[in-house]
Amino acid sequence: MGAAARLPRSFYRGAPLEVARALLGKVVVHRARGGAAAGVIVEVEAYGGEDDPACHAAAGLTARNAPLYGPPGYAYVYLNYGIHWLLNAVTGPLGFPAAVLIRALSPVDGLAAMRRRRRPPRRDAEPPADEALCRGPGNLTRALGVTERHNRLDLCGERLFIEDRGLPVGAVRWGPRVGISVGTARPWRGCVADCPAVSRGGPP
Repeated sequence: MGAAARLPRSFYRGAPLEVARALLGKVVVHRARGGAAAGVIVEVEAYGGEDDPACHAAAGLTARNAPLYGPPGYAYVYLNYGIHWLLNAVTGPLGFPAAVLIRALSPVDGLAAMRRRRRPPRRDAEPPADEALCRGPGNLTRALGVTERHNRLDLCGERLFIEDRGLPVGAVRWGPRVGISVGTARPWRGCVADCPAVSRGGPP
């Protein structure tokens, strides 16, 4: 395993499915005031183009989805169902709306900070196991401390970024995207096979 190298802007310029494949095994790092934390990407979903009915850009450019049309290598963070913040990496050339949703991480650094952020509201509730701290896109943003403040943040910057630590990936499985009602036939959801941090109902 070599030294960690932050992913350059050029990494994100590819098509969303291409970037999604390449992101598996890379490490998301957030240097937050409440404690830095990091996790290996083990599950992703690709979204791209106005012809992708599941992409936020399917209806054209809006104030909300504007980051998708911007330069690659920036964060697109939005609120899902009014509850969870979801973290995406914008991909593709400028003007082409595309991104990769980070769906699950396997925690590697800052577990104490993650546990604190994921502490159940009820004292008698069982806290999540370490492998479940970042299982699912809403859980991982909470564990990392990512919110709407990180929307449009440069992923090539110093606060929130993705790096290559030379980690082996192993077998990867692909299947339909979930949590959507259109575009479900595209097998654009990938996950590391048999990883306990992958969200439930992962590709077979």
